[in-house]
Amino acid sequence: MKRINNLFGKIADYENLRLAHTNAKRGRMHHKEVMKVDQYEDYYLQRLQQLLLQKTFKNSPYKTFQKREKGKDRQIFRLPYFPDRIIHHAILQVLEPIWKKVLIRDTYQSIKGRGVHSCKERIEEVLHGHDKMYCLKIDVKKFYPSVDNAILKGIIRKKIKDQDVLWLLDEIIDSTQGIPIGNYLSQYFGNMYLAYFDHWIKEKMKVKHYFRYCDDIVVLHDDKDYLQYLLVKIEYYLEKNLKLTIKSNYQVFPVRKRRIDFLGFKFDHQKTYLRKSIVKSFKKKVRNIDKLTNKRSSIMSYYGWIKVTDSKGLWSKYRPLINSKIRIK
Repeated sequence: MKRINNLFGKIADYENLRLAHTNAKRGRMHHKEVMKVDQYEDYYLQRLQQLLLQKTFKNSPYKTFQKREKGKDRQIFRLPYFPDRIIHHAILQVLEPIWKKVLIRDTYQSIKGRGVHSCKERIEEVLHGHDKMYCLKIDVKKFYPSVDNAILKGIIRKKIKDQDVLWLLDEIIDSTQGIPIGNYLSQYFGNMYLAYFDHWIKEKMKVKHYFRYCDDIVVLHDDKDYLQYLLVKIEYYLEKNLKLTIKSNYQVFPVRKRRIDFLGFKFDHQKTYLRKSIVKSFKKKVRNIDKLTNKRSSIMSYYGWIKVTDSKGLWSKYRPLINSKIRIK
């Protein structure tokens, strides 16, 4: 595999830093630290460039807080806007096209041109063309905190040769044990950590129908025994090569008897529905529509999910009430 050099200059280039600031501030324009950098943009970007060129950049201390998502408490890490968040954007603007080429087609999280709906369509293509498929569904136990820093740095070095870029990435990686949830780079680090596992699945194990979104994995096959065998191989590979453990709630089941609950959808061989928790959340929003700050965007975000599933009856049922509160087409 060809390793790439001469990248650091592109990251530290002033125009790349300016673009990084433009991208990093989206949705944050009202934050005081963003407004401060905006007011004295040239001053801060020149300082940022000096931190890189003189190699004096140090990862800032994290602020952490607990956030409950999907019934789980997660520790979220937060970095200052300057210099850290801008630097993360500057790095990814240069490295993302390189890293994306390493990733297989059926890896989806935080990759431009892919995402939840792209993965949904690929799964439907497989299921709707067969009437007897089995599903292996797994995810990794405490994936982000369990990532081994040394292994991650070794994976990064499989593609990146530039020593200055490696210094910068090492500074960020070694700022905490594991991958900190909340860092802009973290989702791509997560993708790269499992990238060569993906290739092993596809090229060594010859798995045809494999889909990964972060550490959530679905494999489809017409042989249940093969999926049981594959599960054992996966467990061994992850533990030996990546020091990861599969959660004990893994499942192997026939799709004709149980729908696949994945990415907010419920899949079977004929149709795709919304996950029950999303339906309940939608109904609650509609019932409390008068209390919403931004009624239209809050409700229409659910319509984006409903219209691509076989749950359109749900929208028809609640449309008269929604129409009485907001204008919709």
